[in-house]
Amino acid sequence: MADFEVLHQDSSSAARLGLLHTAHGKVETPVFMPVGTAGAVKGITPQQLKETGAGIILGNTYHLLLRPGVETIEKLGGLHKFMARDRPILTDSGGYQVFSLSPLTKIDDDGVEFASHVDGAKIYLNAESATKIQNRLAADIIMCFDQCAPFGADALQLEKAVDRTILWAKRCKKAHNRPNQMLFAIVQGGINPDLRTYCAKELVKTGFDGYAVGGLSVGEGHDDMIKTVSHITPLLPKDKPRYLMGVGTPADIIAAVLAGIDMFDCVLPTRNGRNAFAFTENGPLRLRNNAHIDDTRPIETGCDCYCCRNFSRGTLRHFFNSGEMLGPILVSVHNLTFYQRLMAKIRQAIKRNNLADLAKELIINN
Repeated sequence: MADFEVLHQDSSSAARLGLLHTAHGKVETPVFMPVGTAGAVKGITPQQLKETGAGIILGNTYHLLLRPGVETIEKLGGLHKFMARDRPILTDSGGYQVFSLSPLTKIDDDGVEFASHVDGAKIYLNAESATKIQNRLAADIIMCFDQCAPFGADALQLEKAVDRTILWAKRCKKAHNRPNQMLFAIVQGGINPDLRTYCAKELVKTGFDGYAVGGLSVGEGHDDMIKTVSHITPLLPKDKPRYLMGVGTPADIIAAVLAGIDMFDCVLPTRNGRNAFAFTENGPLRLRNNAHIDDTRPIETGCDCYCCRNFSRGTLRHFFNSGEMLGPILVSVHNLTFYQRLMAKIRQAIKRNNLADLAKELIINN
């Protein structure tokens, strides 16, 4: 059986309903992946995460490499046991964090030397080592090491990043030796359509288990992001999953699904949850506001999450304003549940061939 099946193609858009087969179970797509940066989705327990309906989550190779280290995770039983997770996990290669978080000391076609943001230690990563680290972490899906050029990079910088991304992807494929792990390549090129086309075609020629769109949601704006995604997806194989990295808001997700994307990840549900920002179908709630002081309603009427079944907006406001840690926990649980419910609605709408109608009906102001 193929690793990915397209079960239904929406009749009025590029959206599709799919099924991803992994070593730890099947995942329905389109899917949203909560982010477990350092081995945990911030602020909630694995059991709470499971109750939100998350089918697959993301682990961050860069952070796990620096702390606690691959050897420690192996000694503690591997990444799934480390995260108390019996369902699929995807790990990124660490490429984005290397280029965005760490002072680079050296970069060339072979790899990257950088200083750890934890203790300043010099660390070297290249296509082979990033792949072997992810092989040892044993996630179900792993990512090729890539170079993500910063937003606003000039044409020469973008071209060099694309060339390295293609070169490193080929080396990652050669180094990858775990057939039970899927290896995804990452299409780079900023918002330059020619570079995106070149990168996508070269990666498809090499052949991977799936394809990600990287280097977006970094300041280019919604319209340019969706325009770029819409340009790339027709260049990718129809029988392989497509993953838009680091996205995003509900509006971004719906637009990208319409353009043919299957997988998403973002820290927004938990980051916003920790800051008293709750997602609802009628737009966001900012729960520290005085308007909620004696509001007996849940965050969202009809939501079946633990937060909405047990706590009022007024109570949540009190928790945040008094520094009670339960507030961020509860709103993170709600936001993650909201995202999973949104994805379920999207999947049902694709099945009924009316995703465009759903996109118009949902009042999304998040």
